[in-house]
Amino acid sequence: MARRKDSGPGGLIVVDKPAGFTSHDVVAKLRGIARTRRVGHAGTLDPMATGVLVVGVEKATRLLGHLALSDKEYVATVRLGQSTLTEDAEGEVTAARGASGLSRAAVDAGVAKLTGDIRQVPSAVSAVKVDGKRSYQRVRDGEQVALEARPVTVSAFAVHDVREERAEDGTAVTDVLVSVVCSSGTYVRALARDLGEALGTGGHLTALRRTRVGPYGLEGARTLEQLQAEADAGGQVSLLPLGEAAAAAFPRWDVDAEQARLIGNGAQLRMPGTSPAADAAEGERAAPVAVFGPDGRFVALVEPYRGRARSLAVFA
Repeated sequence: MARRKDSGPGGLIVVDKPAGFTSHDVVAKLRGIARTRRVGHAGTLDPMATGVLVVGVEKATRLLGHLALSDKEYVATVRLGQSTLTEDAEGEVTAARGASGLSRAAVDAGVAKLTGDIRQVPSAVSAVKVDGKRSYQRVRDGEQVALEARPVTVSAFAVHDVREERAEDGTAVTDVLVSVVCSSGTYVRALARDLGEALGTGGHLTALRRTRVGPYGLEGARTLEQLQAEADAGGQVSLLPLGEAAAAAFPRWDVDAEQARLIGNGAQLRMPGTSPAADAAEGERAAPVAVFGPDGRFVALVEPYRGRARSLAVFA
Protein backbone atom coordinates (compact mmCIF):
# COMPACT_ATOMS: atom_id res chain seq x y z
CA MET A 1 0.00 0.00 0.00
CA ALA A 2 1.29 3.46 -0.85
CA ARG A 3 2.05 5.86 1.96
CA ARG A 4 2.29 9.62 1.99
CA LYS A 5 3.24 12.28 4.50
CA ASP A 6 0.03 13.28 6.30
CA SER A 7 0.25 15.27 9.50
CA GLY A 8 -3.33 16.59 9.35
CA PRO A 9 -6.01 13.93 9.81
CA GLY A 10 -3.46 11.28 10.74
CA GLY A 11 -3.39 7.68 9.54
CA LEU A 12 -2.28 4.16 10.38
CA ILE A 13 1.11 2.63 11.04
CA VAL A 14 1.54 -1.14 10.82
CA VAL A 15 4.23 -1.99 13.35
CA ASP A 16 6.23 -5.22 13.58
CA LYS A 17 6.19 -5.40 17.37
CA PRO A 18 9.33 -6.79 19.00
CA ALA A 19 9.32 -9.35 21.81
CA GLY A 20 9.47 -7.92 25.31
CA PHE A 21 7.34 -4.87 24.48
CA THR A 22 3.75 -4.51 25.61
CA SER A 23 1.32 -2.92 23.16
CA HIS A 24 1.27 0.10 25.46
CA ASP A 25 5.08 0.29 25.25
CA VAL A 26 4.79 0.52 21.45
CA VAL A 27 2.20 3.29 21.71
CA ALA A 28 4.40 5.22 24.16
CA LYS A 29 7.39 4.89 21.82
CA LEU A 30 5.37 6.06 18.82
CA ARG A 31 4.03 9.08 20.66
CA GLY A 32 7.61 10.29 20.76
CA ILE A 33 8.38 9.29 17.19
CA ALA A 34 5.19 10.81 15.73
CA ARG A 35 5.33 13.79 18.11
CA THR A 36 1.73 13.53 19.24
CA ARG A 37 -0.11 12.17 22.25
CA ARG A 38 -3.00 10.97 20.11
CA VAL A 39 -1.82 7.45 19.37
CA GLY A 40 -3.59 4.14 20.02
CA HIS A 41 -3.54 0.51 18.91
CA ALA A 42 -6.01 -2.11 17.65
CA GLY A 43 -5.82 -5.58 19.15
CA THR A 44 -3.42 -6.16 22.04
CA LEU A 45 -0.35 -8.39 21.67
CA ASP A 46 1.25 -10.04 24.70
CA PRO A 47 4.84 -9.00 25.53
CA MET A 48 6.13 -12.42 24.39
CA ALA A 49 4.41 -12.10 21.00
CA THR A 50 5.82 -10.36 17.94
CA GLY A 51 4.35 -9.17 14.68
CA VAL A 52 1.54 -7.01 13.37
CA LEU A 53 0.26 -4.30 15.67
CA VAL A 54 -1.97 -1.73 13.95
CA VAL A 55 -1.43 1.75 15.40
CA GLY A 56 -3.58 4.80 14.73
CA VAL A 57 -2.32 8.40 14.83
CA GLU A 58 -4.57 11.45 15.32
CA LYS A 59 -8.06 10.94 13.79
CA ALA A 60 -7.20 7.38 12.80
CA THR A 61 -7.52 6.39 16.45
CA ARG A 62 -11.28 6.50 15.86
CA LEU A 63 -10.97 3.57 13.46
CA LEU A 64 -9.13 1.32 15.90
CA GLY A 65 -12.06 -0.14 17.81
CA HIS A 66 -13.57 -1.31 14.54
CA LEU A 67 -10.29 -2.64 13.14
CA ALA A 68 -9.83 -4.69 16.33
CA LEU A 69 -12.86 -6.76 15.29
CA SER A 70 -11.11 -8.03 12.15
CA ASP A 71 -9.92 -11.61 11.78
CA LYS A 72 -6.29 -12.30 12.62
CA GLU A 73 -3.57 -14.69 11.50
CA TYR A 74 -0.71 -16.14 13.54
CA VAL A 75 2.17 -18.58 13.44
CA ALA A 76 2.96 -20.20 16.76
CA THR A 77 4.87 -22.97 18.49
CA VAL A 78 2.88 -25.12 20.90
CA ARG A 79 4.85 -27.13 23.44
CA LEU A 80 3.04 -30.33 24.43
CA GLY A 81 4.06 -32.05 27.64
CA GLN A 82 4.08 -29.06 29.99
CA SER A 83 1.40 -26.72 31.33
CA THR A 84 2.16 -23.24 32.67
CA LEU A 85 0.28 -20.74 34.81
CA THR A 86 0.00 -18.21 31.98
CA GLU A 87 -0.40 -20.78 29.19
CA ASP A 88 2.77 -19.42 27.59
CA ALA A 89 6.52 -19.62 28.18
CA GLU A 90 6.53 -16.65 30.57
CA GLY A 91 4.60 -18.48 33.28
CA GLU A 92 5.87 -21.04 35.78
CA VAL A 93 5.41 -24.70 34.89
CA THR A 94 2.44 -26.10 36.80
CA ALA A 95 2.49 -29.65 35.39
CA ALA A 96 5.02 -31.70 33.39
CA ARG A 97 3.33 -34.83 32.06
CA GLY A 98 5.65 -35.25 29.09
CA ALA A 99 4.77 -35.92 25.46
CA SER A 100 7.23 -38.42 24.02
CA GLY A 101 6.14 -40.70 21.21
CA LEU A 102 3.18 -38.52 20.30
CA SER A 103 2.08 -39.30 16.75
CA ARG A 104 1.44 -36.73 14.04
CA ALA A 105 -1.98 -38.30 13.48
CA ALA A 106 -2.94 -37.67 17.12
CA VAL A 107 -1.82 -34.04 16.89
CA ASP A 108 -3.74 -33.53 13.62
CA ALA A 109 -6.88 -35.04 15.16
CA GLY A 110 -6.60 -32.76 18.19
CA VAL A 111 -6.17 -29.70 15.97
CA ALA A 112 -9.16 -30.68 13.83
CA LYS A 113 -11.42 -30.67 16.90
CA LEU A 114 -10.36 -27.08 17.64
CA THR A 115 -11.12 -25.85 14.12
CA GLY A 116 -14.34 -24.16 13.04
CA ASP A 117 -17.00 -22.57 15.24
CA ILE A 118 -16.04 -23.58 18.77
CA ARG A 119 -16.60 -22.45 22.34
CA GLN A 120 -13.42 -21.35 24.08
CA VAL A 121 -12.67 -20.48 27.70
CA PRO A 122 -10.36 -17.43 27.63
CA SER A 123 -7.04 -17.62 29.40
CA ALA A 124 -7.30 -16.75 33.09
CA VAL A 125 -4.49 -14.24 32.57
CA SER A 126 -6.34 -12.46 29.76
CA ALA A 127 -7.67 -8.90 29.85
CA VAL A 128 -11.27 -10.10 30.18
CA LYS A 129 -13.00 -8.18 32.95
CA VAL A 130 -14.56 -10.00 35.91
CA ASP A 131 -16.77 -7.70 38.01
CA GLY A 132 -14.92 -4.68 36.63
CA LYS A 133 -11.41 -6.03 37.24
CA ARG A 134 -9.08 -7.58 34.65
CA SER A 135 -8.82 -11.34 34.98
CA TYR A 136 -5.01 -11.28 34.84
CA GLN A 137 -4.93 -8.85 37.77
CA ARG A 138 -7.12 -11.16 39.84
CA VAL A 139 -4.74 -14.05 39.09
CA ARG A 140 -1.74 -11.90 40.10
CA ASP A 141 -3.55 -11.09 43.33
CA GLY A 142 -3.81 -14.81 44.10
CA GLU A 143 -7.47 -15.30 43.18
CA GLN A 144 -8.86 -18.34 41.42
CA VAL A 145 -10.59 -17.20 38.24
CA ALA A 146 -13.09 -19.28 36.25
CA LEU A 147 -14.15 -17.60 33.01
CA GLU A 148 -17.13 -18.64 30.93
CA ALA A 149 -16.71 -20.20 27.50
CA ARG A 150 -17.56 -17.97 24.55
CA PRO A 151 -18.09 -18.64 20.84
CA VAL A 152 -15.11 -18.02 18.54
CA THR A 153 -14.26 -19.06 15.01
CA VAL A 154 -11.00 -20.77 14.10
CA SER A 155 -11.26 -20.75 10.33
CA ALA A 156 -7.86 -22.40 9.80
CA PHE A 157 -5.59 -24.33 12.18
CA ALA A 158 -2.76 -26.11 10.37
CA VAL A 159 0.18 -28.18 11.62
CA HIS A 160 3.46 -27.55 9.78
CA ASP A 161 6.01 -29.44 11.87
CA VAL A 162 6.13 -31.81 14.85
CA ARG A 163 9.40 -32.51 16.64
CA GLU A 164 10.44 -34.05 19.94
CA GLU A 165 12.55 -31.92 22.27
CA ARG A 166 13.87 -31.97 25.83
CA ALA A 167 12.72 -29.14 28.11
CA GLU A 168 15.10 -27.40 30.53
CA ASP A 169 13.76 -29.48 33.42
CA GLY A 170 14.43 -32.69 31.45
CA THR A 171 10.81 -33.35 30.47
CA ALA A 172 10.37 -35.02 27.08
CA VAL A 173 8.15 -32.62 25.15
CA THR A 174 6.85 -32.25 21.61
CA ASP A 175 6.96 -28.87 19.87
CA VAL A 176 4.31 -28.27 17.21
CA LEU A 177 4.63 -25.45 14.67
CA VAL A 178 1.18 -24.23 13.66
CA SER A 179 -0.57 -21.44 11.80
CA VAL A 180 -3.95 -20.08 12.91
CA VAL A 181 -6.56 -17.85 11.29
CA CYS A 182 -9.23 -16.85 13.80
CA SER A 183 -11.90 -14.37 14.74
CA SER A 184 -11.38 -11.47 17.08
CA GLY A 185 -11.49 -12.59 20.70
CA THR A 186 -9.80 -15.94 20.06
CA TYR A 187 -6.87 -16.73 22.35
CA VAL A 188 -4.09 -18.73 20.70
CA ARG A 189 -2.75 -19.49 24.19
CA ALA A 190 -6.07 -21.13 24.95
CA LEU A 191 -5.82 -23.21 21.77
CA ALA A 192 -2.40 -24.47 22.97
CA ARG A 193 -3.85 -25.24 26.39
CA ASP A 194 -6.89 -27.05 24.97
CA LEU A 195 -4.83 -29.04 22.48
CA GLY A 196 -2.60 -30.24 25.31
CA GLU A 197 -5.57 -31.16 27.45
CA ALA A 198 -7.22 -33.07 24.60
CA LEU A 199 -4.02 -35.07 24.07
CA GLY A 200 -3.51 -35.69 27.79
CA THR A 201 -0.13 -33.97 27.83
CA GLY A 202 -0.84 -30.38 28.78
CA GLY A 203 0.40 -27.60 26.55
CA HIS A 204 1.46 -23.98 26.31
CA LEU A 205 2.84 -21.49 23.78
CA THR A 206 6.57 -20.96 23.43
CA ALA A 207 6.39 -18.56 20.46
CA LEU A 208 3.68 -16.43 18.87
CA ARG A 209 3.91 -14.13 15.85
CA ARG A 210 0.91 -12.27 14.44
CA THR A 211 1.21 -12.09 10.68
CA ARG A 212 -2.02 -10.29 9.81
CA VAL A 213 -4.83 -8.16 11.25
CA GLY A 214 -7.64 -7.81 8.72
CA PRO A 215 -5.99 -6.54 5.50
CA TYR A 216 -2.78 -5.43 7.22
CA GLY A 217 0.09 -7.91 7.07
CA LEU A 218 3.79 -8.14 7.81
CA GLU A 219 4.65 -7.15 4.24
CA GLY A 220 3.55 -3.61 5.09
CA ALA A 221 4.92 -3.52 8.63
CA ARG A 222 7.89 -1.53 9.91
CA THR A 223 9.99 -2.02 13.02
CA LEU A 224 10.33 0.63 15.71
CA GLU A 225 13.93 1.10 14.62
CA GLN A 226 12.85 1.79 11.03
CA LEU A 227 10.20 4.25 12.18
CA GLN A 228 12.68 6.06 14.42
CA ALA A 229 15.19 6.30 11.58
CA GLU A 230 12.52 7.64 9.24
CA ALA A 231 11.52 10.31 11.76
CA ASP A 232 15.16 11.25 12.38
CA ALA A 233 15.79 11.60 8.64
CA GLY A 234 12.68 13.51 7.63
CA GLY A 235 11.21 14.80 10.86
CA GLN A 236 7.92 13.04 10.23
CA VAL A 237 6.75 9.43 9.99
CA SER A 238 4.85 8.49 6.83
CA LEU A 239 1.36 7.20 7.51
CA LEU A 240 -1.16 5.11 5.63
CA PRO A 241 -3.79 7.84 5.06
CA LEU A 242 -7.22 7.53 6.60
CA GLY A 243 -9.04 6.98 3.33
CA GLU A 244 -6.67 4.25 2.15
CA ALA A 245 -6.82 2.58 5.56
CA ALA A 246 -10.63 2.57 5.54
CA ALA A 247 -10.88 1.39 1.93
CA ALA A 248 -8.57 -1.53 2.69
CA ALA A 249 -10.42 -2.64 5.81
CA PHE A 250 -14.13 -2.05 5.13
CA PRO A 251 -16.67 -2.37 2.30
CA ARG A 252 -16.90 0.88 0.32
CA TRP A 253 -20.00 2.97 -0.37
CA ASP A 254 -19.56 5.85 -2.81
CA VAL A 255 -22.12 8.65 -2.45
CA ASP A 256 -22.83 11.93 -4.23
CA ALA A 257 -22.03 15.36 -2.81
CA GLU A 258 -25.44 15.88 -1.18
CA GLN A 259 -25.42 12.43 0.43
CA ALA A 260 -21.89 13.06 1.69
CA ARG A 261 -23.03 16.33 3.26
CA LEU A 262 -26.02 14.68 4.94
CA ILE A 263 -24.02 11.73 6.27
CA GLY A 264 -21.36 14.15 7.49
CA ASN A 265 -24.10 15.86 9.49
CA GLY A 266 -25.28 12.58 11.00
CA ALA A 267 -28.27 11.87 8.76
CA GLN A 268 -29.30 8.20 8.55
CA LEU A 269 -29.74 7.65 4.83
CA ARG A 270 -31.15 4.53 3.26
CA MET A 271 -28.31 2.18 2.34
CA PRO A 272 -28.39 0.35 -0.99
CA GLY A 273 -29.07 -3.36 -0.72
CA THR A 274 -30.21 -3.24 2.91
CA SER A 275 -33.51 -3.60 4.71
CA PRO A 276 -34.65 -3.81 8.34
CA ALA A 277 -34.78 -7.59 7.98
CA ALA A 278 -31.11 -7.65 6.94
CA ASP A 279 -29.84 -6.22 10.24
CA ALA A 280 -27.37 -8.20 12.32
CA ALA A 281 -28.83 -10.61 14.86
CA GLU A 282 -29.44 -9.32 18.35
CA GLY A 283 -26.15 -9.10 20.26
CA GLU A 284 -24.07 -8.97 17.07
CA ARG A 285 -22.49 -5.93 15.44
CA ALA A 286 -23.20 -5.17 11.80
CA ALA A 287 -20.13 -4.92 9.57
CA PRO A 288 -19.00 -1.27 9.24
CA VAL A 289 -19.03 0.40 5.82
CA ALA A 290 -16.69 3.20 4.71
CA VAL A 291 -18.45 6.11 2.98
CA PHE A 292 -16.63 8.11 0.29
CA GLY A 293 -17.71 11.32 -1.39
CA PRO A 294 -17.53 12.03 -5.15
CA ASP A 295 -14.06 13.56 -4.74
CA GLY A 296 -12.77 10.34 -3.16
CA ARG A 297 -12.75 11.90 0.28
CA PHE A 298 -13.40 9.56 3.23
CA VAL A 299 -16.56 10.88 4.88
CA ALA A 300 -17.60 8.46 7.62
CA LEU A 301 -17.72 4.96 8.96
CA VAL A 302 -21.32 3.73 9.24
CA GLU A 303 -23.18 0.54 10.05
CA PRO A 304 -26.50 -0.72 8.65
CA TYR A 305 -29.37 -0.24 11.11
CA ARG A 306 -32.97 -0.92 10.06
CA GLY A 307 -31.95 -0.45 6.46
CA ARG A 308 -30.28 2.89 7.08
CA ALA A 309 -26.71 4.08 7.66
CA ARG A 310 -26.02 4.78 11.31
CA SER A 311 -22.82 6.78 11.88
CA LEU A 312 -20.02 5.18 13.89
CA ALA A 313 -17.49 7.95 13.27
CA VAL A 314 -17.57 11.01 11.00
CA PHE A 315 -14.29 12.19 9.48
CA ALA A 316 -15.39 14.93 7.04
